[in-house]
Amino acid sequence: MIKPWLFEFFVAPGPPGTAVTPQAATEHYNWYLDLWQKAEGCGFEGIFFSEHHFGPAYSPSPNLIIATMAPRTRTLRLGVMGMVVPYYEPWRVVEEISMLDHLTGGRLEIGTSAGIPNEMAMVGLSVAEARARNDEALAIVDAALLTGKVTHKGKYWSFENLPIVPRPLQQPSPTRWTTVVSIESAKKAARRGSRIATSFHSVERVKDIFDAYREEADRAGNPSGPEQLALRRTVTIAAREAAAQEAGAIMAKVLSQIVAADPRVTREPVPDAPGPSHSFAVSEDELIAGDPGHVADQIVAQCRAVGAGHFLGIINMVAPKPAILEGHLLFGSEVIPVLRQAAV
Repeated sequence: MIKPWLFEFFVAPGPPGTAVTPQAATEHYNWYLDLWQKAEGCGFEGIFFSEHHFGPAYSPSPNLIIATMAPRTRTLRLGVMGMVVPYYEPWRVVEEISMLDHLTGGRLEIGTSAGIPNEMAMVGLSVAEARARNDEALAIVDAALLTGKVTHKGKYWSFENLPIVPRPLQQPSPTRWTTVVSIESAKKAARRGSRIATSFHSVERVKDIFDAYREEADRAGNPSGPEQLALRRTVTIAAREAAAQEAGAIMAKVLSQIVAADPRVTREPVPDAPGPSHSFAVSEDELIAGDPGHVADQIVAQCRAVGAGHFLGIINMVAPKPAILEGHLLFGSEVIPVLRQAAV
Protein backbone atom coordinates (compact mmCIF):
# COMPACT_ATOMS: atom_id res chain seq x y z
CA MET A 1 0.00 0.00 0.00
CA ILE A 2 1.10 3.55 -0.77
CA LYS A 3 -0.22 5.94 1.88
CA PRO A 4 -1.41 9.23 0.33
CA TRP A 5 -0.74 12.54 2.07
CA LEU A 6 -1.29 16.16 1.17
CA PHE A 7 1.78 18.36 1.22
CA GLU A 8 0.67 21.95 1.63
CA PHE A 9 3.01 24.66 0.39
CA PHE A 10 0.14 27.13 0.97
CA VAL A 11 0.97 29.59 -1.78
CA ALA A 12 0.16 33.25 -1.10
CA PRO A 13 -2.90 34.80 -2.77
CA GLY A 14 -2.26 36.69 -5.99
CA PRO A 15 0.86 36.89 -8.18
CA PRO A 16 4.24 37.06 -6.38
CA GLY A 17 5.06 40.54 -5.11
CA THR A 18 1.52 41.88 -5.27
CA ALA A 19 -0.01 43.63 -2.29
CA VAL A 20 -2.63 41.65 -0.38
CA THR A 21 -5.24 43.36 1.77
CA PRO A 22 -5.84 42.06 5.30
CA GLN A 23 -9.35 41.03 4.28
CA ALA A 24 -8.04 39.06 1.29
CA ALA A 25 -5.50 37.32 3.53
CA THR A 26 -8.22 36.32 6.00
CA GLU A 27 -10.41 34.98 3.19
CA HIS A 28 -7.43 33.03 1.84
CA TYR A 29 -6.80 31.36 5.20
CA ASN A 30 -10.48 30.52 5.66
CA TRP A 31 -10.80 29.01 2.19
CA TYR A 32 -7.83 26.73 2.78
CA LEU A 33 -9.02 25.71 6.24
CA ASP A 34 -12.25 24.52 4.60
CA LEU A 35 -10.27 22.74 1.86
CA TRP A 36 -8.08 20.90 4.36
CA GLN A 37 -11.14 19.85 6.33
CA LYS A 38 -12.59 18.32 3.14
CA ALA A 39 -9.37 16.33 2.71
CA GLU A 40 -10.45 14.05 5.55
CA GLY A 41 -13.44 12.83 3.54
CA CYS A 42 -11.22 12.29 0.49
CA GLY A 43 -9.27 9.52 2.20
CA PHE A 44 -5.92 11.21 2.70
CA GLU A 45 -3.71 9.77 5.43
CA GLY A 46 -2.92 13.25 6.64
CA ILE A 47 -1.56 16.69 5.79
CA PHE A 48 2.00 17.91 6.07
CA PHE A 49 2.21 21.70 6.20
CA SER A 50 5.42 23.48 5.27
CA GLU A 51 7.35 26.30 6.94
CA HIS A 52 8.49 29.17 4.76
CA HIS A 53 9.42 32.78 5.42
CA PHE A 54 9.72 36.03 3.44
CA GLY A 55 8.42 34.59 0.18
CA PRO A 56 5.46 33.23 -1.80
CA ALA A 57 4.02 31.04 0.98
CA TYR A 58 1.64 31.88 3.82
CA SER A 59 2.78 29.47 6.53
CA PRO A 60 5.55 30.99 8.65
CA SER A 61 4.13 29.25 11.77
CA PRO A 62 2.59 25.96 10.61
CA ASN A 63 2.12 24.68 14.16
CA LEU A 64 -0.61 27.31 14.48
CA ILE A 65 -2.36 25.76 11.48
CA ILE A 66 -2.17 22.33 13.12
CA ALA A 67 -3.71 23.70 16.32
CA THR A 68 -6.49 25.27 14.23
CA MET A 69 -7.13 22.12 12.21
CA ALA A 70 -7.14 19.76 15.18
CA PRO A 71 -10.77 20.41 16.27
CA ARG A 72 -11.95 20.54 12.63
CA THR A 73 -10.80 16.98 11.89
CA ARG A 74 -11.00 13.56 13.50
CA THR A 75 -8.80 11.10 11.60
CA LEU A 76 -6.27 13.12 9.58
CA ARG A 77 -2.68 12.92 10.76
CA LEU A 78 -1.24 16.45 11.02
CA GLY A 79 2.38 17.49 10.81
CA VAL A 80 4.99 19.87 9.43
CA MET A 81 7.49 18.85 6.78
CA GLY A 82 9.44 20.33 8.21
CA MET A 83 9.74 22.64 11.17
CA VAL A 84 12.98 24.61 10.67
CA VAL A 85 14.69 23.67 13.91
CA PRO A 86 17.68 26.08 13.69
CA TYR A 87 15.30 29.02 14.14
CA TYR A 88 14.10 27.88 17.58
CA GLU A 89 15.11 26.92 21.09
CA PRO A 90 15.01 23.09 21.08
CA TRP A 91 13.33 22.83 24.47
CA ARG A 92 10.48 24.98 23.19
CA VAL A 93 10.20 22.79 20.09
CA VAL A 94 9.62 19.77 22.34
CA GLU A 95 7.07 21.63 24.45
CA GLU A 96 5.10 22.64 21.35
CA ILE A 97 5.28 19.13 19.94
CA SER A 98 3.92 17.68 23.16
CA MET A 99 1.10 20.23 23.35
CA LEU A 100 0.10 19.62 19.73
CA ASP A 101 0.10 15.87 20.25
CA HIS A 102 -2.53 16.32 22.95
CA LEU A 103 -4.51 18.91 20.98
CA THR A 104 -4.67 16.56 17.97
CA GLY A 105 -5.63 13.56 20.08
CA GLY A 106 -2.41 11.76 19.24
CA ARG A 107 -2.51 12.50 15.50
CA LEU A 108 0.70 14.53 15.35
CA GLU A 109 3.61 13.75 13.02
CA ILE A 110 6.96 15.42 13.76
CA GLY A 111 8.84 16.73 10.73
CA THR A 112 12.05 18.74 10.89
CA SER A 113 14.25 20.55 8.40
CA ALA A 114 17.60 22.33 8.48
CA GLY A 115 16.10 25.21 6.47
CA ILE A 116 16.36 26.90 3.09
CA PRO A 117 19.59 28.90 2.57
CA ASN A 118 18.07 31.97 0.89
CA GLU A 119 15.47 32.34 3.66
CA MET A 120 18.06 31.88 6.41
CA ALA A 121 20.40 34.40 4.78
CA MET A 122 17.77 37.12 5.17
CA VAL A 123 18.13 36.88 8.96
CA GLY A 124 21.90 36.44 8.96
CA LEU A 125 21.98 32.66 9.50
CA SER A 126 24.63 30.87 7.45
CA VAL A 127 24.22 27.35 6.10
CA ALA A 128 27.13 26.12 8.22
CA GLU A 129 25.69 27.54 11.44
CA ALA A 130 22.20 26.30 10.60
CA ARG A 131 23.44 22.74 10.09
CA ALA A 132 25.43 22.85 13.31
CA ARG A 133 22.42 24.20 15.23
CA ASN A 134 20.17 21.64 13.59
CA ASP A 135 22.35 18.68 14.59
CA GLU A 136 22.70 19.87 18.18
CA ALA A 137 19.02 20.77 18.51
CA LEU A 138 17.83 17.42 17.17
CA ALA A 139 19.97 15.59 19.72
CA ILE A 140 18.19 17.60 22.45
CA VAL A 141 14.74 17.09 20.91
CA ASP A 142 15.23 13.33 20.57
CA ALA A 143 16.47 12.96 24.14
CA ALA A 144 13.72 15.15 25.59
CA LEU A 145 10.95 13.34 23.74
CA LEU A 146 12.11 9.97 24.98
CA THR A 147 12.82 10.85 28.62
CA GLY A 148 10.99 14.07 29.49
CA LYS A 149 14.14 15.39 31.12
CA VAL A 150 17.37 16.28 29.38
CA THR A 151 20.93 17.18 30.28
CA HIS A 152 23.03 18.70 27.53
CA LYS A 153 26.29 20.59 27.18
CA GLY A 154 27.07 21.87 23.70
CA LYS A 155 28.10 24.84 21.61
CA TYR A 156 24.70 26.54 21.50
CA TRP A 157 22.78 25.13 24.48
CA SER A 158 23.66 23.86 27.92
CA PHE A 159 21.36 22.77 30.76
CA GLU A 160 21.09 20.04 33.37
CA ASN A 161 18.04 17.91 34.19
CA LEU A 162 15.74 20.26 32.30
CA PRO A 163 12.15 19.02 32.77
CA ILE A 164 9.97 19.12 29.64
CA VAL A 165 6.21 19.19 30.21
CA PRO A 166 3.77 18.02 29.13
CA ARG A 167 4.84 14.62 27.87
CA PRO A 168 3.42 13.76 24.41
CA LEU A 169 0.29 11.65 24.20
CA GLN A 170 1.93 9.19 21.80
CA GLN A 171 4.54 7.21 23.67
CA PRO A 172 7.45 7.05 23.52
CA SER A 173 7.14 9.74 20.82
CA PRO A 174 5.11 10.79 17.79
CA THR A 175 6.57 9.57 14.51
CA ARG A 176 9.61 11.60 13.48
CA TRP A 177 10.36 12.68 9.90
CA THR A 178 13.25 14.57 8.30
CA THR A 179 13.24 16.36 4.94
CA VAL A 180 16.39 15.55 2.98
CA VAL A 181 17.89 16.31 -0.43
CA SER A 182 21.25 14.55 0.07
CA ILE A 183 22.67 11.15 0.93
CA GLU A 184 24.53 12.65 3.90
CA SER A 185 21.30 13.95 5.45
CA ALA A 186 19.51 10.65 4.74
CA LYS A 187 22.21 8.74 6.61
CA LYS A 188 21.97 11.08 9.61
CA ALA A 189 18.22 10.52 9.74
CA ALA A 190 18.67 6.76 9.47
CA ARG A 191 21.01 6.73 12.48
CA ARG A 192 18.43 8.70 14.49
CA GLY A 193 15.64 6.34 13.52
CA SER A 194 13.76 9.15 11.75
CA ARG A 195 11.71 8.57 8.61
CA ILE A 196 12.65 10.69 5.58
CA ALA A 197 10.91 12.53 2.76
CA THR A 198 12.56 13.89 -0.36
CA SER A 199 11.58 15.65 -3.58
CA PHE A 200 12.83 17.45 -6.70
CA HIS A 201 15.36 14.75 -7.67
CA SER A 202 14.98 12.26 -10.49
CA VAL A 203 13.68 8.81 -9.63
CA GLU A 204 17.20 7.44 -10.05
CA ARG A 205 18.69 9.95 -7.60
CA VAL A 206 15.88 9.38 -5.08
CA LYS A 207 16.62 5.66 -5.22
CA ASP A 208 20.29 6.34 -4.45
CA ILE A 209 19.28 8.46 -1.44
CA PHE A 210 16.79 5.84 -0.22
CA ASP A 211 19.30 3.01 -0.75
CA ALA A 212 21.85 4.89 1.38
CA TYR A 213 19.19 5.39 4.05
CA ARG A 214 18.28 1.70 4.03
CA GLU A 215 21.90 0.62 4.34
CA GLU A 216 22.61 3.03 7.20
CA ALA A 217 19.38 2.14 9.03
CA ASP A 218 20.20 -1.56 8.77
CA ARG A 219 23.65 -0.92 10.25
CA ALA A 220 22.10 1.04 13.11
CA GLY A 221 19.44 -1.62 13.74
CA ASN A 222 16.61 0.77 12.83
CA PRO A 223 13.61 0.12 10.56
CA SER A 224 14.37 0.56 6.84
CA GLY A 225 11.27 -0.54 4.92
CA PRO A 226 8.82 1.39 2.71
CA GLU A 227 7.02 2.73 5.80
CA GLN A 228 10.12 4.84 6.55
CA LEU A 229 10.25 6.53 3.15
CA ALA A 230 8.15 9.25 1.51
CA LEU A 231 8.29 10.66 -2.00
CA ARG A 232 6.96 14.19 -2.43
CA ARG A 233 5.88 15.43 -5.85
CA THR A 234 4.06 18.36 -7.49
CA VAL A 235 0.79 17.10 -8.99
CA THR A 236 -1.44 18.74 -11.59
CA ILE A 237 -4.66 16.78 -12.09
CA ALA A 238 -7.82 17.41 -14.12
CA ALA A 239 -10.64 15.31 -15.51
CA ARG A 240 -9.31 15.78 -19.05
CA GLU A 241 -5.71 14.94 -19.93
CA ALA A 242 -5.26 17.95 -22.22
CA ALA A 243 -6.39 20.39 -19.52
CA ALA A 244 -4.05 18.78 -16.99
CA GLN A 245 -1.06 19.02 -19.32
CA GLU A 246 -1.80 22.67 -20.09
CA ALA A 247 -2.04 23.51 -16.38
CA GLY A 248 1.04 21.40 -15.69
CA ALA A 249 3.11 23.51 -18.08
CA ILE A 250 2.12 26.62 -16.11
CA MET A 251 2.99 24.86 -12.86
CA ALA A 252 6.44 23.97 -14.21
CA LYS A 253 7.19 27.64 -14.94
CA VAL A 254 5.99 28.77 -11.52
CA LEU A 255 8.01 26.09 -9.74
CA SER A 256 11.17 27.15 -11.55
CA GLN A 257 10.56 30.73 -10.39
CA ILE A 258 9.98 29.62 -6.78
CA VAL A 259 13.18 27.57 -6.52
CA ALA A 260 15.33 30.03 -8.50
CA ALA A 261 16.36 31.90 -5.34
CA ASP A 262 17.60 28.72 -3.63
CA PRO A 263 21.41 28.55 -4.04
CA ARG A 264 21.30 24.76 -3.78
CA VAL A 265 19.51 24.47 -7.13
CA THR A 266 21.72 23.56 -10.10
CA ARG A 267 21.01 23.53 -13.83
CA GLU A 268 22.35 20.02 -14.30
CA PRO A 269 21.53 16.95 -12.19
CA VAL A 270 23.78 16.27 -9.23
CA PRO A 271 25.99 13.18 -9.76
CA ASP A 272 24.46 10.03 -8.36
CA ALA A 273 27.60 9.00 -6.47
CA PRO A 274 27.39 9.36 -2.68
CA GLY A 275 28.88 12.56 -1.34
CA PRO A 276 28.34 15.58 0.92
CA SER A 277 26.62 17.77 -1.70
CA HIS A 278 23.27 19.26 -0.66
CA SER A 279 22.68 20.64 -4.17
CA PHE A 280 19.91 19.42 -6.42
CA ALA A 281 18.33 19.96 -9.81
CA VAL A 282 14.59 19.95 -10.33
CA SER A 283 13.97 16.84 -12.39
CA GLU A 284 11.13 16.30 -14.84
CA ASP A 285 10.08 13.49 -12.48
CA GLU A 286 9.08 16.13 -9.92
CA LEU A 287 6.14 17.25 -12.07
CA ILE A 288 3.29 14.76 -12.35
CA ALA A 289 0.42 15.87 -14.59
CA GLY A 290 -2.55 14.16 -16.19
CA ASP A 291 -6.02 12.80 -15.75
CA PRO A 292 -6.64 10.64 -12.64
CA GLY A 293 -5.63 7.37 -14.28
CA HIS A 294 -2.40 8.81 -15.68
CA VAL A 295 -1.55 10.48 -12.36
CA ALA A 296 -2.14 7.26 -10.41
CA ASP A 297 0.05 5.27 -12.81
CA GLN A 298 2.92 7.76 -12.51
CA ILE A 299 2.77 7.83 -8.71
CA VAL A 300 2.69 4.05 -8.38
CA ALA A 301 5.58 3.64 -10.83
CA GLN A 302 7.78 6.17 -9.03
CA CYS A 303 7.01 4.86 -5.54
CA ARG A 304 7.72 1.29 -6.63
CA ALA A 305 10.98 2.30 -8.31
CA VAL A 306 12.32 3.91 -5.11
CA GLY A 307 10.59 1.74 -2.51
CA ALA A 308 8.51 4.52 -0.93
CA GLY A 309 5.50 3.57 1.17
CA HIS A 310 4.23 7.16 1.37
CA PHE A 311 3.38 9.71 -1.31
CA LEU A 312 3.10 13.42 -0.48
CA GLY A 313 1.29 15.40 -3.16
CA ILE A 314 1.14 19.15 -3.75
CA ILE A 315 -2.09 19.29 -5.76
CA ASN A 316 -2.91 22.00 -8.34
CA MET A 317 -0.91 24.52 -6.33
CA VAL A 318 -1.16 27.58 -8.60
CA ALA A 319 -4.53 26.83 -10.22
CA PRO A 320 -7.64 28.94 -9.59
CA LYS A 321 -9.38 27.93 -6.37
CA PRO A 322 -12.22 25.97 -8.09
CA ALA A 323 -9.59 23.88 -9.90
CA ILE A 324 -7.67 23.33 -6.65
CA LEU A 325 -10.82 21.97 -5.01
CA GLU A 326 -11.65 19.85 -8.06
CA GLY A 327 -8.13 18.43 -8.06
CA HIS A 328 -8.33 17.39 -4.42
CA LEU A 329 -11.70 15.72 -4.96
CA LEU A 330 -10.51 13.92 -8.11
CA PHE A 331 -7.37 12.75 -6.36
CA GLY A 332 -9.45 11.46 -3.46
CA SER A 333 -12.08 9.65 -5.49
CA GLU A 334 -9.96 8.20 -8.31
CA VAL A 335 -6.28 8.19 -7.33
CA ILE A 336 -6.27 7.31 -3.63
CA PRO A 337 -8.11 3.98 -4.08
CA VAL A 338 -5.43 2.93 -6.59
CA LEU A 339 -2.59 3.94 -4.27
CA ARG A 340 -4.06 2.08 -1.32
CA GLN A 341 -4.27 -1.10 -3.41
CA ALA A 342 -0.77 -0.80 -4.88
CA ALA A 343 2.03 -3.01 -3.62
CA VAL A 344 5.49 -1.50 -3.18
